[in-house]
Amino acid sequence: MSDQKTGTGAEAGEKTAATAGTSKNLRDSGRLTLLTAISRVLGLIREMTRAAFLGTNWLGDAFSVAFTLPNFMRRLFAEGSATAAFVPVFSDYLAEGDKKKTEEFLRAIFTVLLFLVTIAVIVGICTAQWLVLPFKSDHHDEMALLTRIMFPFLGFVSIAAILQGMLNSMGIFTPSGMAPILFNLCWIFVPYLIGGRMGNAARAMAVGVFIGGIAEILCQIPALKKTGYQLGLMRIGPAFRHPGTRRVLGLIAPTIIGMAAYQLNILVSSALATQAGVGAVSAIQYSLRLQELVLGVFVASVGTVLLPDLSRSAKLGNWPSYVHSFGVALKAIFLITIPVAAFTLIEGQDIVVLLFKRRQFGDDSVRLTTAVFFCHMLGLAFIGANRIAASAFYARGDTLTPTKAGIASIVVNIAAAWLLVKPLGAAGIALALSIASAVNTVLLVIDLLRKNPPEGLREELAGAGRYSLVLILFSAVAVAALLGCQKLLPAGGIAGMFRSQTLGAGLSLLVAGVLFAGVGIGLLALTRDKFAASLVQSFLRRGKKRA
Repeated sequence: MSDQKTGTGAEAGEKTAATAGTSKNLRDSGRLTLLTAISRVLGLIREMTRAAFLGTNWLGDAFSVAFTLPNFMRRLFAEGSATAAFVPVFSDYLAEGDKKKTEEFLRAIFTVLLFLVTIAVIVGICTAQWLVLPFKSDHHDEMALLTRIMFPFLGFVSIAAILQGMLNSMGIFTPSGMAPILFNLCWIFVPYLIGGRMGNAARAMAVGVFIGGIAEILCQIPALKKTGYQLGLMRIGPAFRHPGTRRVLGLIAPTIIGMAAYQLNILVSSALATQAGVGAVSAIQYSLRLQELVLGVFVASVGTVLLPDLSRSAKLGNWPSYVHSFGVALKAIFLITIPVAAFTLIEGQDIVVLLFKRRQFGDDSVRLTTAVFFCHMLGLAFIGANRIAASAFYARGDTLTPTKAGIASIVVNIAAAWLLVKPLGAAGIALALSIASAVNTVLLVIDLLRKNPPEGLREELAGAGRYSLVLILFSAVAVAALLGCQKLLPAGGIAGMFRSQTLGAGLSLLVAGVLFAGVGIGLLALTRDKFAASLVQSFLRRGKKRA
């Protein structure tokens, strides 16, 4: 009897700890979400500036291709596989509590990182002429020049990513939100300061990217100093032979392929887009920026906080905390991505007009970008769920499963894009990316259920699946209400009532957003949705504590 009571008490303690940990995760996610929201707004402003100066003409395509190459490697190696492999290993060193041993590991990994990214940047600059060949263009030399200017960005942001991984592992998330804010500010203002001396706006923006990468490093150094840990260098041979380095490299190789799925799909999409006519590459980039507004503001914030927490739970064998945190994160992703995707499928054109239509970005650019945006948003929820599911594998040291799912999605994307690019053009390439993201997510979920899942994981996944269906139903009702109201308006809707198309699109979007959100929130309140209520209560508690 006493054993039974003890077991019950232990289970209750684990559940309480899991709930407390989840509450902290939500608070940290909320803080990071605010900073990331500011960054994404600035990101939109930078894209608005870019659209105004470059539009969807050849110079816009040249800049898009040139930035795609280092940005692809940045997301794959720096913010993708390197962080996913580094955080669990560094968390283990922190758990041991031996500061001297931890700092030795940091010196080793930093030395190896600096060595590898230096080689990568030099090779990228020297081979720029050949790197841009797959992106068929009549302006090959300009693409190569822009690539050379921006390739050092890969090195800067790789260092910044390791600093971010260190700080996140120690529960410090604010610098992670500040770094992209500074990057966007550099992108926005540097072109205005030096644009007249660079020959064209694309080159000035490329310099802004270069300086922004440096800013991402500098803003994290003060926070790192406060932790008491210091980064240093050691001889390259011992650095590569260090046990911690070998563990990170052992994780990073398959992780690269697993994390490459979405990023490589984007790269393939950009290469195929050059066959869809002038402006297709730029339209895809503008559309992805809008999509990543949601992914960056919420999904990335949840993922950043979730990975260290899952890693600690897996290391300690605290599976109730692991399962609970994973379930909460997945439901939170669905609560954001499903309604947002449904709304943008209806209001996509107003969004594109409001944000981008000016100067070089005309009606043709609006039509092209809107069609691409529609197809990209079909895969929004799958991309969000994929990032959370992948984190669950990485936290347990399983990088092989995401690798296999990633390879499958790459094959699907290439095949679908090849089939759809001729009949649908740039929109077909975007649709192929959404299909590939769905395949990747489904495969990961299947493997989560099949490979020795912790107790309760099946129930959490089933609950998240049921919740997604409820959200789809609620979103469909909100869409129906929105379409019904639009039919009551005169031809052209609210936007048609104004001479300024931008003003009309803005007011139309505002009214539609209030109506859509009102119906959705009303349905959640009417059904007394417990999960949404718990999120609201968590953020309210955080607000009271700050007050």
